[in-house]
Parts: sequence; C-alpha cells; structure tokens
Amino acid sequence: MIRIFSLTFIVTSITACINGHHKNSTSQNKTPDQIFNVNLDKTQAYRLSNMALHCMQQEYPYKLGQVVGSDADLLSPRDLHPAFYGCFDWHSAVHGHWLLVRILKEYPDLQNRDTILSKLQQNINSKNIVGELAYFNRSTEKSFERTYGWAWLLKLAEELHTWDHPQAQEMESALEPLIKFIENKYLDFLPRLGYPIRVGEHSNTAFGLTFAYDYAVTLQRTDLKKTIEEKARKFYINDTNCPITWEPSGFDFLSPCLEEIDIMRRVLPAEEFKPWLSHFLPQLIDPSFAWDVAKVTDRSDGKLVHLDGANFSRAWTLYGLVSQYPEYTHLEQIADKHVSHSIGLIDDGEYSGTHWLGSFAVYALTQKQLLSKNK
Repeated sequence: MIRIFSLTFIVTSITACINGHHKNSTSQNKTPDQIFNVNLDKTQAYRLSNMALHCMQQEYPYKLGQVVGSDADLLSPRDLHPAFYGCFDWHSAVHGHWLLVRILKEYPDLQNRDTILSKLQQNINSKNIVGELAYFNRSTEKSFERTYGWAWLLKLAEELHTWDHPQAQEMESALEPLIKFIENKYLDFLPRLGYPIRVGEHSNTAFGLTFAYDYAVTLQRTDLKKTIEEKARKFYINDTNCPITWEPSGFDFLSPCLEEIDIMRRVLPAEEFKPWLSHFLPQLIDPSFAWDVAKVTDRSDGKLVHLDGANFSRAWTLYGLVSQYPEYTHLEQIADKHVSHSIGLIDDGEYSGTHWLGSFAVYALTQKQLLSKNK
C-alpha cells in the first residue's frame, strides 16, 4: 500500500559550492521518511546549480570514452573536448551545461548568475565547438556518445533556442555546427538500427529518441521528427506487458518500461496511445498501484549511485504522463515520493554522484513544475 506523504516544504539552505572532500550535513542527516522539497524554487535552484558549477571546469577525474587509433589520440580531456571536458565525462558535462541554462531561464536573478553566465560563455564558444566537432569527425569515433550524449546535446540546444537572452543566442550560434552534425548522425543511424536497446543505462533507445523528438518539434526539424516517429512505432507499437517488476536492475538510472511510455506518449495520438498503454503496462491505471523507490547502498560507487538517477527519471516520466493524461493523476504521488527520496542526498560530496545527479533532479523538478502549471 502506498504511504501517503504530506509534501511539507522544507528549505535546505546551501551557501557554498560542493566540496568534493566533505559531506553535506543535510544529506547525511536525512532520515528515511523525511520529505524534501519537490519544487524548483529559488533555494533549490541555487543549490542544484552549484553542483554543476563545481564540476563544469574540473578536468580530473575524467572517464574517456574514446577509441585510441594511435599515440596522437592520447591527449588530455580539455584538448579532446574543449567545451565539455568537466564533470567526469562528456555527457555529464553536456547535461550540466543544460542544467545551468535551465536554471537561469527560470531564475534570471539567481545570486550566482554572473558566474554561471561567465562559465557558460567560456565553454560554449565557436572555437571550442570547432574542437568538439573535430573529435566527432574522427574515423574511430562514429559511435561516440550514441545516443545518450547526442540526446542531451539536443536538449541543451533546445533550451538555448527557447531562451530569450543575447548570450543564449550567441551560444546557440556557436553550438550550431555540432548540433547539425548530431542531427545528421541520428538520421544516419536510426534507419540502420534494427532492434531497440532496452536497458536502464546510456544506450537505452527510447530515451535517445525522446529528447531528440522534443528538439525536433521545438525547432521544426521535420525530417528528424518523422524518422523518430516511424522508428518508435516500429520498435514499440506491438509491445505488451512490460516486466516492470524486474526493475530496477542494479545499475539502472533509467526505467526501460517508463522510457518507452515517454516516447510513445509523444508520437502517438490519444486514440492510439491509450489502448497501447492499457496493453503495455495495464497496472498503471489502478489507483492502488504502488512502486518502491530505488535505494542506493553505497553512494561512493559510481554504478550503484545510478539508482538515484532512476528515481528522478521515473518521476519525470510519470509527471509527463499525468500532465498529458489526467486519468493517471494518482501516479503524481509516486513520482513525488521518488524525487523526495533522493533530492536531499545527492549533494553529499561523493563525486560519483555530484557530477551528474543535479541535472536529473532539475529535469524531474521541471516536469513537476510543468504539471503544476497544467492543472
């Protein structure tokens, strides 16, 4: 039975950037049943923005995902990726930049706004993007960041495009050559992908399609939009009885079942989506449906801490479903519980989580915010 929690507003004041060698007292003192703020208010925005600021220009430690073709390829992260060399790996750097853009759009007078704008411009400029494009053009890197990093890059581009700010326009212009390149990568790869990848980590196909679809709709990229719609239908239209009881796997930060719902609710009209969902995951319509949060057993382990990400991504997919289909309103409470479980833990000073979890938290809170506005 779902335990009904009152969403008590608890403000955690964070006044300094995360120190990688010290634990945050708020997250360390959090009790299992304590409810944390699940709204993207100004205090929460400042707190989460500092997580991205702390790492966006921190070069080491860094996990290179490259294929080494010769000794000449063995360069530093900053030489390989002049724009996105921080936050441990390329995709985390990209979605850390997305986080900062999103936060400033929502709170343009945030107290650290000048620092955010300065660092964004230092990283996202024409010279640096030329360097990023050169890396993607290497013959050994055809599959680099496919499609997880690609998706987050398009999400960053979408956020810049919809931000009415002179510096946003400058950054969007600088980023454009790489964005065009990634669009073409999608258009080349998707027709050749014969089967979907149904995992809870980076290579999940449904996730890779979802952010790219949002970008294609917002920027009116009709070829990309059409390709994604056709591929999603081919991959998922006949799926039934998704084994949600198998989730989460030990390293999941995505829900394979819910990510599929997230793309299908976008590409299918209501008259198709509703019967599809009733066969794909029929238990969701039941008001008594319950789902336990994912729990991290070792926050210093980079794989095990993925489960906090699973809580946030589960939540954002449920918020999106409820926003579009109010008959699933009872799922909002489950999403709130998932966010609340992890939101107070993620700035604990363990770099294995702090370098990326803020972005997942902000995206979940953004979807909660959109849901609240639609009510």
